[in-house]
Amino acid sequence: MATKMDDEEKQKLYDEFVKGIWRENPVFIQVLGLCPSLAVTNSLMNGIAMGAAVLFVLVCSSFLISLLRNVIPKPVRISIYIVVIATFVTAVDFTLAAVAPDLHKSLGAFIALIVVNCLILGRAEAFAGRHGVKESVADAIGMSIGFTLALCLIGGIREALGNGTLLGYSLFGPNFEPWVIMILPPGGFLTLGAYLFLFAYFKERSEEKKQRQADAARNLTEGRRAA
Repeated sequence: MATKMDDEEKQKLYDEFVKGIWRENPVFIQVLGLCPSLAVTNSLMNGIAMGAAVLFVLVCSSFLISLLRNVIPKPVRISIYIVVIATFVTAVDFTLAAVAPDLHKSLGAFIALIVVNCLILGRAEAFAGRHGVKESVADAIGMSIGFTLALCLIGGIREALGNGTLLGYSLFGPNFEPWVIMILPPGGFLTLGAYLFLFAYFKERSEEKKQRQADAARNLTEGRRAA
């Protein structure tokens, strides 16, 4: 009995973890956190750094908010969530400024703006404040990885086409003519739009496949009943 419950708990934690990577990807499916997704993804390194910062803040804040969810007064919960998130954002901001000042300068104000990122505040309100610590941490890690994956996909394409490089290494040789528009704001919108189209297409195909399977199963059941 205990083993069965452990397996169910592990499966639940796994489901909470993987949903943010694909099925409920915060950028490509839920369309959250678009400001940093467009603003800092003119290079892959910027996407990695922003994703790592969001991962730290989201996991730590989700852990603390879930741990204190029963003692946080509901009328002021949003204010407390913001204070908790801002504390971890400040730690990330100061650490990045000390360890990697050039990268910190490249990301600009968008590190500080993690405080008002709708993804992080949304997970605190919709999940961490209503679920246990294990589920909240699993959800936070999955959502963070999904967010980082989205930033890396956008930043990788923009850097490759806009500069002809990836993480500073040349991809196409000296004769490549960079698509300058890709590292400018319009390039961010174009790249994000293309990914949103692809994710919507695959999501629709997946739903159609499930519907066909459900229809086939229903027709089979009705045929057996008729027989």
